[in-house]
Amino acid sequence: RFLQAHPPHTRLTTGIEELIRALQARGISIYLISGGFRELTLPIAQHLGIPKQNVFANRMLWQWDDESGEPTRLVGFDMAEPTAHNQGKPQAIARIRQRFPYTAVVMIGDGITDLEAVQVSGGADLFIGYGGVVERPAVSAAAEWFVYSYEELIKSLARYRVAMIGSGAWACAAMRMIAQNCREDDPADLFEDDVRMWVYEEDYQGRKLTEVINEQHENPRYLPGVPLGDNVVAVPKLEDTVEGADILLFCAPHQFIHGICKQLIGKVKRDAIAISLTKGMRVRADGPQLISQMVRKYLGIDCSVLMGANIAADIGKEQLSEAVIGYNNLENAKLFKKLLERSYFTINLLPDAAGAEMCGTLKNIVAVAAGMVDGFEYGPNSKAAIMREGLAEMRNLSQALYSTVRDETFFDSCGVADLIATCYGGRNRFVAMEWTKAWRAGQPKTFDALERDLLNGQKLQGVLTSNEVQEILKARGWEQEYPLFTTVNRIINGRLEPPFIFKYREGADPKYADTAEGEEGGDGLSAASKQPPKAGPKYAPLASTL
Repeated sequence: RFLQAHPPHTRLTTGIEELIRALQARGISIYLISGGFRELTLPIAQHLGIPKQNVFANRMLWQWDDESGEPTRLVGFDMAEPTAHNQGKPQAIARIRQRFPYTAVVMIGDGITDLEAVQVSGGADLFIGYGGVVERPAVSAAAEWFVYSYEELIKSLARYRVAMIGSGAWACAAMRMIAQNCREDDPADLFEDDVRMWVYEEDYQGRKLTEVINEQHENPRYLPGVPLGDNVVAVPKLEDTVEGADILLFCAPHQFIHGICKQLIGKVKRDAIAISLTKGMRVRADGPQLISQMVRKYLGIDCSVLMGANIAADIGKEQLSEAVIGYNNLENAKLFKKLLERSYFTINLLPDAAGAEMCGTLKNIVAVAAGMVDGFEYGPNSKAAIMREGLAEMRNLSQALYSTVRDETFFDSCGVADLIATCYGGRNRFVAMEWTKAWRAGQPKTFDALERDLLNGQKLQGVLTSNEVQEILKARGWEQEYPLFTTVNRIINGRLEPPFIFKYREGADPKYADTAEGEEGGDGLSAASKQPPKAGPKYAPLASTL
């Protein structure tokens, strides 16, 4: 009758349920230690999701009537329960320590017996006194920390401050998910509600873009119609964005990341962690440098990568998508997954950061090739052949440059899935298709012009990445080993005409490189946007060219 008249939720102090839920979501074990009766404590434990084995309370022993099957007389207490004895709460703490000998134990309570649990040898490591119901002077005087509401404890929980570096379409799509997870779906209360996003300041319809974003809570310049959340704060200064941030997300065009990293040296927290959503690499005299490597080198912090089939507009519409987090530190990867994963955006954890990032970088070259195929209006057989060769070259080059790259990586979302999405729906494929159509029509255009006309301020990565990768292939004498990559690069730099995409093995022959370099003065790698290829007639059907 008592339980019916006083259900568990009516016997809880304000804030205790929220505190326990947040601690449980962080993986912290909760125990109830009470000098009261177990029969009255267990319903509360069940309501709070605390296992029965985590409850220490007095168990009553009854004499039962044989006829009615009802308890008729209290005959004593179960002496196996530590709370049935003097100093029972310290004994309960001792049992917890037997289970978790290397784990800190914190006792929260309002009574003298609760205080005793920390004053004996082997007791709790910290006692937090609670005065929200009754304040006992002896308890408040001896407590290492004394609070009057559980909200004080909730506010004291460590939270991560999140900052996004970038504000393009993909950055904004990711910000929408992050904003949702930081405010609406954060049961562990791990993240601060507000998330800062660095926006390269520019005018939008006569106003500053940051002002528009902060008023409308969307980025009408790069991802119109997709609400970011009113807890997203657009910031025009890079240093202000990262100040005090615990988690940094890099999502700017890859050619700008080097300058960003140099600007941030000495301005990020020493214990911050980072994740790169940027696809691309930097080529140096001593070899390639991935974005995650760049962040680790210049900022001295761990950097994971998020890669996958991630068309920003589709994710903004909450269409089913997926990605992988390539990591070096598993615990950091788990935290990033909590920050980014949604019901419509699933994430796998992959212990191959270099492989995942190479996939995200190299697939843009294959997308350019796929766009050329579409520009000639060829069918799925041709496109499939290009994509298969592209995937093989992606894997071979990744493993040639990084011996730890795994074969399985190329069958995950960052590999074949991202390749399919990019070759059918990405901007690199789209611009390459329009570039090819312009050539066929006798009105060739540069990639620079098409980027400006078609991408609404976004950057085309495939052409730049092709030039960077080709520097590596030339320096190591690998051009013929990667015929598709080589042929694509020679086409976009005017060394070969676009129809060579269907003869990519022939296009990688050194004779074309020698002739073209002689005619172009050896400046082919810097000419991608300067000199469109000479226009020609529409190419013949594939069957007559192979």
